[in-house]
Amino acid sequence: MHANRKTAYINGKIFTSDRENLHAEAMTVENGRITWVGAQADLPAGPYDETVDLQGRRVLPGFVDAHEHPVMLADFSKKISSLPPKVNSIEELKQAIRDVREQQGPGKWIEGWGYDEGKLAEKRSPTRYDLDEGCSDSPVSIIRTCGHIRCVNSKALEMAGITKDTPDPQGGQIDRDENGEPTGVLRESARNLVTPLIPETTEEQKVDLVVDLGKLLASQGITATCDMGNLDPSDSYDTYMAAVKKGFCQKVGVYYMWEFFAGDPKFQIPESRFDRSQQIFAAGLKLIGDGSVSGRTAWMNEPYLDSDECGFPVCSDELMESAIAYCKEHHCQLSMHAMGGHAIDRIVDRVYPEEKWTEGDVPHLRMEHWTEPSESAIRKSAEKGLAVATQPIFLYAEIESYLTNLGVERMKKTYPIQDLLKAGVPFCFSTDAPATSWAVPSDPFPCLKGGVTRTAWDGTDCGPDNRVDVETAIQLYTREGARVAGIPEIGELKAGYHADFITLSEDILSVDPMKIDQVYVTATYVDGEKVYESEAKS
Repeated sequence: MHANRKTAYINGKIFTSDRENLHAEAMTVENGRITWVGAQADLPAGPYDETVDLQGRRVLPGFVDAHEHPVMLADFSKKISSLPPKVNSIEELKQAIRDVREQQGPGKWIEGWGYDEGKLAEKRSPTRYDLDEGCSDSPVSIIRTCGHIRCVNSKALEMAGITKDTPDPQGGQIDRDENGEPTGVLRESARNLVTPLIPETTEEQKVDLVVDLGKLLASQGITATCDMGNLDPSDSYDTYMAAVKKGFCQKVGVYYMWEFFAGDPKFQIPESRFDRSQQIFAAGLKLIGDGSVSGRTAWMNEPYLDSDECGFPVCSDELMESAIAYCKEHHCQLSMHAMGGHAIDRIVDRVYPEEKWTEGDVPHLRMEHWTEPSESAIRKSAEKGLAVATQPIFLYAEIESYLTNLGVERMKKTYPIQDLLKAGVPFCFSTDAPATSWAVPSDPFPCLKGGVTRTAWDGTDCGPDNRVDVETAIQLYTREGARVAGIPEIGELKAGYHADFITLSEDILSVDPMKIDQVYVTATYVDGEKVYESEAKS
C-alpha cells in the first residue's frame, strides 16, 4: 500500500452510484480514499505522485455482492461441478463420478455440487441408484444447486444409518420410493444427517482456497461481499483473517448460521468483531426460514403448480425467537432466508412491531431472496426499513424449474423488483453463489443481464414489467449492496469513501442489454491499489 500517494484518475466515463453526482470524468485518491470526483475541467491542482489515464473506459464502483457463501464457493472449486457445460445429464454425472473414483481409489468421499434436474437431459433428480452406477464402493454426495438438497448413494445412506424406518428430522424430508425406501435425496435439514460423516477440509487448505477465490472475485470486479453462513458449525471469521495475511483483499461481513450455535450456551461472537469498519467483520446471525422454489420447498402462500403442496417452514418459532433475542442484545443484524410468501410474511410480521435494534443506517433485519412477497410484506418492509437481498440470476439460470413449479404467468410475477422500488423497500442485487445453476455463479454480469432484460439464459421471457434500467441495476449491485450489508463507505465513488472501483471492457451503460454478459472487468482497484488487471482478450 502506497500510504500517502496522491493519484489523479482522468479521462474516464465514471458512473459513481452517488445519487448527488452520478456521472464524472475524473477523481483523486489519497491514502486509499477518494478525495474528489467530478468534471475533468475542475480537477484540483496537484502535485500528484501519479496521474492515471483511464483512456475513456467505463468506471464503476466495485461490485458489492451482499449474498454469497465464499468459503463454500472456494471449497466447491475442487469438487465435481454438475452444471452445464461440464455435466448435461445424469449419464455424464455418472461418468464424472467414475473418473474421480478411478483417480482417488475406493473408500474416499466423492463430492459434487450444482445439479439441477431442469438442466439435466433426463429432467429429473439423480437418485442413490444413479450414483451407485457411478460408484458403489465409496460414499458419494452431490449438493443440488440451491444448496438445500443433497443426493447421496447407497454407501453414504448406509454409513449414516438412514433406512426406510428413519423418521424425517425437524425441518427436513427424506425422499422415499413407493416401497418407503430412501431414494438418496435429502431435503433441507435431512441433508445434515450425512454432513458429520464427510471429512472436513483442513484449515490451511480452506485459507488457500479462499485466497484463490479472492483472485477470482477481483477478476469479476467484486470488492466486497457477505458470507451468509456455512452448512456446518465452522466459524469462517478466522479463515478470512488468515486469508487476508496471504493477500485476500475483499471486505467481508460474516454471518453465523444460528441453527448450529443456538444450543451452545458458550457461543458468543466477540464484541470486537462487530466493528464494521474492519475489512473482515461479524455482521450478525442467519436463519433459514424455508427452502427453494426449484426444490419445491419454499414456503408459499399458494400451492405449487399441479399440486396442493405449499412447501414448509424450516426453522422453529423457538429458534427464530432466540435469534431475535441475540441480535437485539448485541445490536447486530438478523438475516432470514425467505423465498415463499408465507415465510416472508412470518418474519416480516414478527419483526414489524420491534424497534430498530442496530446502530446507524444498518438494517436490523435483512431478508434473502423474496421470490413471492405479499403486498403487506412490501408495505411493512418499506415502512420499517426491513431490507432485502434478491438474485436476478435465479430466474435467469433456473428458468426450467420455475416454469415446472410455478407455470408461466406466476413465474413472471416473481421477484417483483418494480414493486419494491416504487414502495421504497431497501434492496440489492446479489448472486447467492454457489447456490445457483450457473457454471461461474459469482459472475456479476449474467446477474445484471437478468435484472435488466428479465430474459432467461434460454431466451424465455420472465416478465418485462419487472425489468430495471442498467443504471438502476448497477446501483443495486453497488451502493444498495453496501446499504443492505451495512458495510460503511463503499459502493459509491465519492469523497471520503474507499477507492474501490473497476474499469470495464465496454461501456455497460450503452451496450446492447442482451450482451451485458459479454462485458468483462479490465482492472480492479481496492483502496486505491490495483489488485487485478486482465490480459487482452481477442
